[in-house]
Amino acid sequence: MTLLEVRDLSVTYGSGAAAVPAVRGVDLSLPAGTKLGVAGESGCGKSTMALALLRLLPASARMTGEILLDGEDVLTMKWGRLRAVRWAGASIVFQGAMHSLNAVRRIGDQIAEPLLVHDRATPAAARRRVGELLEHVGLPAARAAAYPHELSGGQRQRVMIAMALACDPRLIVADEPTTALDVMIQAQILRLIERLVAEQDIGLLMISHDLAVLADTCDRLAVMYAGRVVEEGPAKAVYEAAAHPYGRALSTAFPRIGDPASRRAPRGLPGDPPDPAGLPGGCTFHPRCPVAVDLCAEQDQELRDAGAGRRAACVHVGSTR
Repeated sequence: MTLLEVRDLSVTYGSGAAAVPAVRGVDLSLPAGTKLGVAGESGCGKSTMALALLRLLPASARMTGEILLDGEDVLTMKWGRLRAVRWAGASIVFQGAMHSLNAVRRIGDQIAEPLLVHDRATPAAARRRVGELLEHVGLPAARAAAYPHELSGGQRQRVMIAMALACDPRLIVADEPTTALDVMIQAQILRLIERLVAEQDIGLLMISHDLAVLADTCDRLAVMYAGRVVEEGPAKAVYEAAAHPYGRALSTAFPRIGDPASRRAPRGLPGDPPDPAGLPGGCTFHPRCPVAVDLCAEQDQELRDAGAGRRAACVHVGSTR
């Protein structure tokens, strides 16, 4: 059975005429032991989708569709069952470790909390497990007595990963786990995540702005724009030869080592993602698309087969090429 299956997930804030669609009909699949990357600019719905997986959105958000975790729909779970699933069945590494940790509590106490709540461990057993988790992510067990401000950015991110692993979850959702880290620490964190996924046969859903990072870390890659997945396929194939114009724009925005052309003439994407409260008609990317045709302004495009296990929502892909 697939570990995580997301079917036609939509998230809307507000109601009636004031309703704002943040996520629109997302379909994703993640088997155990694999890594799925989700990329896109800020405001494309990545973090909203990630928080929806564990129903961590505010009460003003209305969610529809299905989120099947080991075959059980998270959206229909009763509150008691949902509390049991969080951290134990699926956990999340939040964006910005310093803001996610309690500044006035020692990190050991914060890592121990899910163990005491979900595993009903004794305080002594929780302390032992905290030491094991810290060493597992490359930190000395003695750092359990430290406060968050006494750690570097990379160390705090390791603490968040240790906390996410505390109850041996089957799924980890990592929202921008390497944001604001220097490239050396970023590489260490990414290698750590890869090793943990391989050793513990867990599923990883990783969110990032950086296609290069996701292509190097993940097995498959989904590109989101204006709340929808516009391309999905093998990570390296999507990064090196995206089928959707938006995926190509994200890929070429990063200079590539050894490619003088990209270094001397970096290419960006003009404009900004559309406001979810005022999406353009037809394909939402068409106002920024360099290859748009008249049909793009009139008709939205669904994901269609793009060959070799890939899908893309573009009029230039598939039978209409």
